Amino acid sequence: MDVIGAGERTCALPIVPVRARGLTVEGADGRRYLDCLSGSGALGHNHPVVLAAIRKVLDSGAPLHAPGLATPVKDAFVTELLRTLPPGLAGHARVRFCGPAGTDAVAAALTLARTATGRAGVLAFSAAHHATAVGVSGGAPYPYGYRCPYGVGGQGGAELAARWAESVLDGAQPGVPRPGCVILEPVQGEGGVVPVPDGWLRRVRQVTAYRGVPLIADEIQTGVGRTGAFWAVEHSGITPDVMVLSQAIGGSLPLAVIVHRDDLVGEPGAHAFPGNQLAMAAGAVTLAHVREHRLADHAAGLGARMLRQLRALAGEFPYVDEVRGRGLMIGVGMAAAESDVGVPWAAGAGGGACASSVDASDVAAVGGGAPALYPDASGIAAAVQRACLERGLIVGRHGSVVRLLPPLTITDDQATAILDRFADAVASVTLDPAAAVTRHPGARDLATAVTRAPAIHDPAMTVTRDPTTRLSTPGEHRTHRRTDPPPPRATPPT
Repeated sequence: MDVIGAGERTCALPIVPVRARGLTVEGADGRRYLDCLSGSGALGHNHPVVLAAIRKVLDSGAPLHAPGLATPVKDAFVTELLRTLPPGLAGHARVRFCGPAGTDAVAAALTLARTATGRAGVLAFSAAHHATAVGVSGGAPYPYGYRCPYGVGGQGGAELAARWAESVLDGAQPGVPRPGCVILEPVQGEGGVVPVPDGWLRRVRQVTAYRGVPLIADEIQTGVGRTGAFWAVEHSGITPDVMVLSQAIGGSLPLAVIVHRDDLVGEPGAHAFPGNQLAMAAGAVTLAHVREHRLADHAAGLGARMLRQLRALAGEFPYVDEVRGRGLMIGVGMAAAESDVGVPWAAGAGGGACASSVDASDVAAVGGGAPALYPDASGIAAAVQRACLERGLIVGRHGSVVRLLPPLTITDDQATAILDRFADAVASVTLDPAAAVTRHPGARDLATAVTRAPAIHDPAMTVTRDPTTRLSTPGEHRTHRRTDPPPPRATPPT
């Protein structure tokens, strides 16, 4: 979050961008960066097809905002969106425009489901971003194997999580009324980049359909090819009743819609500023470009390579706890030194990392399946983020998880540059751990920018690493966390 005051501006990153194209951002100081935080733009910055579509609308003299009216731009966007939907939904779907933010779309989806079922309760899951965004109580345990809330891990933990959700839907939880809908993210974004197990998602779809409870898939961060499928729910083969869409569907401009079954009758509520013409024009060509150029397949292949090579870091550096993700939605969980105070990980606590137990091998987590004590590593993650920035690499961070969301247009050479710079940043933090504790572990901002970014390390530098250290060789990374571990962590309670 940016904070603007009378004398200064506190921003998340000490960069003043003046130009950008694709993966590259140029700051006011002339330095260039590789942007792995452009998740809202599937095609990166200022893609030619997006710019051409925006200019076409501007030059046409058409109204830029025409809420509730049929326009050629809106028709083109809706037509292209319907073309990309999962087959089970595309043939009988309705598209509703709402306010331009993802939170507007979540609120619209919940209102629709509540009015359709007549029940106000919502079953959401721990660490879900939409839960905090609209005030939904996200209390259901989220299934993952690395740190299972039931102390089981793996498929057993996912099965217990499914049973818990089923008991809530049946009204078997004391004091918890039967919910009117279920909302989930196929890959939790702000919760730590945690892919949901495909088998668990199919089970949830089965039990919700049997009980007539609408299932809402929040695809705000995962949609438009980001995870290696056009929509992340397609990995499991399910068809939700409602899809919440934003971010990438607007081609980097604010746009949000909900798509739902046409037999789901209800009102999504009133919203201000729905369906801006420029955003719909940019969104239509973005959807078409991703579909026609099979960028979801590209994200799947290149993302699998990046995940494999990043996982090798868990065996090289003590602060790398776990690497997880799907496609080009990647999270690197950091762990603090054992001398720090260890705390059990809990969903939603300080944005802490949690891991997944997924079906496909290319999204399986590195590490064991037993629960353990892990210290808060937000300071480590912040130090890695700063070190990346010094090397000309922009990455995101939430709590102890460093996030990489490069555009789907990324090339093999650019992926290699990202991996090398990231590995060098982690190595620098490992060699100088004092840098990780220069700020409070919970600090989110990196610097205070007044008029321009402060001088930082030249990103044009040649990134060098120990020649004996390799990022990865396929099949070589080990299943344990590191080769030269620090003193063992506390033994978890049995």
